Amino acid sequence: MERDKIRVGITHGDINGVGYEVILKAFADPMMLELCTPVVYGSPKVAAYHRKALDLPTNFSIVSSAAEAPHNKLSIVNCGGDEVKVEFSKPTPEAGKAALDALEKALQEYREGLIDVLVTAPINKHTIQSETFRFPGHTEYIEERVGDGRKALMILMKDEFRVALVTTHIPVKDIASSITKELIKEKLSVFHRSLKQDFNIGCPRIAVLALNPHAGDGGLIGTEEQEMIIPAIKEMVAEGVQCFGPYPADGFMGSGSYTHFDGILAMYHDQGLAPFKALAMDDGVNYTAGLPIVRTSPAHGTAYDIAGQGVASEESFRQALYVAMDVFRNRMRDKEIHANPLRKQYYEKRDDSDKLKLDSIEEDEL
Repeated sequence: MERDKIRVGITHGDINGVGYEVILKAFADPMMLELCTPVVYGSPKVAAYHRKALDLPTNFSIVSSAAEAPHNKLSIVNCGGDEVKVEFSKPTPEAGKAALDALEKALQEYREGLIDVLVTAPINKHTIQSETFRFPGHTEYIEERVGDGRKALMILMKDEFRVALVTTHIPVKDIASSITKELIKEKLSVFHRSLKQDFNIGCPRIAVLALNPHAGDGGLIGTEEQEMIIPAIKEMVAEGVQCFGPYPADGFMGSGSYTHFDGILAMYHDQGLAPFKALAMDDGVNYTAGLPIVRTSPAHGTAYDIAGQGVASEESFRQALYVAMDVFRNRMRDKEIHANPLRKQYYEKRDDSDKLKLDSIEEDEL
């Protein structure tokens, strides 16, 4: 395997959804194989079934590990039994187990250094539940397995439009009680760092949305803005984070104000994702920030309603591949910059002349 290419691990997700369709369609383009070394964690037999049923031309190699993957072809690592049954559009326990087996194998090989980034095809959050998976989604599971104690931040993005969430997969009735000043500060800190390191934005500007209608209207429609959100913003500004708000969510999105910021922090799932998907559903990307692993996913779900029909668009999955590779490169550049910082420079006044001196270098070396 060529070491100068980014090794992209891809989990097949729910085998009864559109996961294999978007994967096979994306890599039907030979140009994609010039950009990365793709390794799918799943089932060669299931992949072949989808390829035949959907009449797709994509070829692939069967390997036992990413270490064996050729650099110029799509590879598939067999992660489970060969007798998995495909039932398009149906949520089945077998499909859930196959999705989990693939995810666990991918994370194992990531820990072994065999893949650089992870792109996950959509799962069914109900059928994947098991003794080892008791999480509301990919993000929380990956945070627990390979987060090294760090906190994840869910970002939905398309180009310069990035929406992050304070709370993610929790019931609406629990949202207000789950939001604290400390949690908002934590998410702002992770968001700020990700925008700088992952997206190479020197001084990111973050808009913070209000929780209540009309931003609480001075306490008439809720006090969370005055008691938690505004104090969190002020404290983060004092720490050097350029964050602004809180803005009423409806007017902020409807007026196009989001275009003036590098990121938007929403208080809960549908507050941020409903407008995002209305504007960027077809090619949006779900990015998990804050963790050592670079993980992305298409913004859509299993799409049972069109599974097996051959009409699913691979554009969101393709964009997820691009984002994962871009973030990986940005992180490598950031690491190199901080590994070899410039030496401190200062001027020494001597005999009415200024002399440039470099820290850690003796005078006779200058």
